[in-house]
Amino acid sequence: MISDNIIRNFIIPLTQVLVILGVASGAVAYMTLVERKILAFMQLRLSPRRVGPHGLLQPIADGIKLLLKEDITPDKADRILFTLAPIVTVIPAFTALAVIPFSGGGTFQIFGYQVTPWIADVNVGLVFLLAISSLGIYGIMLGGWASNSKYPMLGALRSAAQMVSYEVPFGFSIIGVMMLSGTASMVGIVEAQREAHVWYFLPQIFGLFVFFVSGVAETNRLPFDLPEAEAELVAGFHTEYTGMKFALYMLAEYTSMIVVASIVTTLFFGGWLRPFPNVEALGFLNLGLDRIHPVLPGYFWFLLKTFLVLFVYLWLRGTFPRYRYDQLMRLGWYWMIPLSIMNVIVTGGVVLLLRR
Repeated sequence: MISDNIIRNFIIPLTQVLVILGVASGAVAYMTLVERKILAFMQLRLSPRRVGPHGLLQPIADGIKLLLKEDITPDKADRILFTLAPIVTVIPAFTALAVIPFSGGGTFQIFGYQVTPWIADVNVGLVFLLAISSLGIYGIMLGGWASNSKYPMLGALRSAAQMVSYEVPFGFSIIGVMMLSGTASMVGIVEAQREAHVWYFLPQIFGLFVFFVSGVAETNRLPFDLPEAEAELVAGFHTEYTGMKFALYMLAEYTSMIVVASIVTTLFFGGWLRPFPNVEALGFLNLGLDRIHPVLPGYFWFLLKTFLVLFVYLWLRGTFPRYRYDQLMRLGWYWMIPLSIMNVIVTGGVVLLLRR
């Protein structure tokens, strides 16, 4: 018989990790289909419709295609680093999912064991996310350098400069949320919004703007996809990658998008909380007819808000042209960093006045 300690400390956490990895991978696969359909709608053209009903099996076909593609390594590339680079990029993206609370409500029972709706709630979860999210850049830089090709190298240099420019406002923008909530725990921040009777996007509208713009730049998405820039760098840092190595880069990019959208939902839009969680008249949004079983549980609201944030990602891609590199740097250093510092100063002043 397996002891209770092994089940509690190993099997249950491992199961949680595997479930979240599987769900996240499936979400990434169908995120590509949603993106293609939304862009097709915005551009008045047809989206993928041939594989399965309305193209619903297209992500599966794409995955099989990438698995069967020939894996090519350039002759003059550093083979070890060339192989490690996409792995180094994808691991931090998935690791960040460990501290994101997808739902609240404490614990629930599975086969007599108490299980939380998240993998871990650490008191420095927000700081951990900030640290782990900055590691993916090393995989991009390694891939660009190890390819021993001019276009990947230019893309890697651009990505490094972009990360340095936008990591600063990315970090400053969350300080205001920590000031208001008094904690760096992701669960604690959501509970603080419940107790304050307000989602933090209202008092932290500038912090939300800076965080989201910096998040788009950190994930190398349009209009800030200068490290790829197909019009001038072919595909940038992953020009020489094929098959599953290329798929790992795409997996890391879309997982990072989901992580940023999840952080935005948690910090600024109440996480798993329903709209106006303290208004009793809207209690029907959470409770069933017996007033016990939830009709729309917390993870429903979390996923809905996260999807809406991801839709803004896709809307930006279909609306705005790519920035020039000097415009990207100017936006970061002349606008984002001063705005984020101003937000910290104003928030600190307001918090001090309210606590007197």
